[in-house]
Amino acid sequence: MPREGPAMAAPGEQLRRRKAADAGQEPATPPGPGHDPAGCPARLRAGTFWLTRIVLLRALAFVYFVAFLVAFHQNKQLIGDRGLLPCRVYLKSVQQHFQGRVGWDAVSYAPTILWLLDWSHMDSNLDALALLGLGTSSFILVTGCANMVLMTALWVLYMSLVNVGQIWYSFGWESQLLETGFLGIFLCPLWTLSRLPRKTPTSRIVLWGFRWLIFRIMLGAGLIKIRGDRCWRDLTCMDFHYEVVLIVSGNLSFLNWLTIVPSIACFDDATLGFLFPSGPGSLKDRVLKMQKEEAREAGPTPTYGCMVRQAANLALGVLVAWLSIPVVLNLLSPKQVMNSSFNPLRIVNTYGAFGSITRERTEVILQGTASPNASAPDAVWEDYEFKCKPGDLRRRPCLISPYHHRLDWLMWFAAFQTYEQHEWVIHLAGRLLANDAEVLSLLAFNPFADKAPPRWVRGEHYRYKFSRPGGLHAADGKWWIRKRIGPYFPPLSLRNLKGYFRSREWPYPAPD
Repeated sequence: MPREGPAMAAPGEQLRRRKAADAGQEPATPPGPGHDPAGCPARLRAGTFWLTRIVLLRALAFVYFVAFLVAFHQNKQLIGDRGLLPCRVYLKSVQQHFQGRVGWDAVSYAPTILWLLDWSHMDSNLDALALLGLGTSSFILVTGCANMVLMTALWVLYMSLVNVGQIWYSFGWESQLLETGFLGIFLCPLWTLSRLPRKTPTSRIVLWGFRWLIFRIMLGAGLIKIRGDRCWRDLTCMDFHYEVVLIVSGNLSFLNWLTIVPSIACFDDATLGFLFPSGPGSLKDRVLKMQKEEAREAGPTPTYGCMVRQAANLALGVLVAWLSIPVVLNLLSPKQVMNSSFNPLRIVNTYGAFGSITRERTEVILQGTASPNASAPDAVWEDYEFKCKPGDLRRRPCLISPYHHRLDWLMWFAAFQTYEQHEWVIHLAGRLLANDAEVLSLLAFNPFADKAPPRWVRGEHYRYKFSRPGGLHAADGKWWIRKRIGPYFPPLSLRNLKGYFRSREWPYPAPD
């Protein structure tokens, strides 16, 4: 038999030796803060919202960035010095309504810092607001940290654009961004720029403000559908409404992306921790340390700054509750209105989308001709193409969400009504008659590029629908089928529009 050595000792003897050795040693070093005793990464405790705040701020900064990017690319053409609806003219009309003074009444009616700036260079003012917003939102998006000063700046800058944007900024997502952004101000410390400001934990009042917002958005959207269109009750609306995935290809500006933002407040650090890397010194590791310190301490000694912040958060809760009264009454009303504001600062608003569904898609197609006689049977009319709106039957539908082409969007709404209800359409036609480069930058194709401007421009009304997969039109490479409904507005010449432009204080375009 083989000789019994140390390696063949009885298990019981080995165990006795190990216990005796352990008794004479120091206790083992405790596991690090990022690991549990078994050596696995420790889990974040539920109930704290340090990481939640970072995700919220970055998500909100992303939407702000897109909104200011749209503003920088399009505001000059829409509301600038030579815009389709110049904001200078709008501010003058507000000023005249209040006896020509820029007093509290005028400012409270249209809160915007443009009241304080030189109106003779409105393009520069609009660019400055958009660029400041782009820079600030980019910083928050990249770093994940902000303070009340930066978040207030974003809110004031965007509110200043919305309140002079007129019809271009008249949709629910603008008010929704302002309400979300206002709550975002109170997420942060006053001055400190830190992703984990230890002395400023995320306020539960602010978190419940975000939750109250997403609750109203969802409830309002549901109620307006039930009350607004029978097809929602018959379960047939989606036959027309949901032909493609909305958040990807619905091109509803940043609406769907923005709606995600307040939903984040429903999740704590333990739920969102997977979004952050682990390891020594990481954000997750630092939050773990903070959670353990909080568990050991009876509670931090309240400081003067903490008490001021608590008072500010309590005041926010009271303000939101007070401003929610007309919103709740509207939700309970059988005559519910959607996407409306009850105060000029748009702090608490009512929401609701797609209360009624259109069963067909109509489009206004703008056409120009170089023919001296618009009525001549041999006049050749050529189509202008927009960036994303249906036009050319062979052009694939675009995917731009969350970016937004405001002119394309309003052209779709104009097709529901007449040109008399959308006078800016005539302004657009006049600018096309002059081959105006600024307005043409909002379009995808100008059939009169590098040649003389058209002599006449007209609007034609068409009904569009998707071609069927496998059908004859699809086989011919056509994404759309269209049928002419009739004229939308008659042929117009630039000379005939001079009085129309002068009466509305629109800059008369000079042909290029």
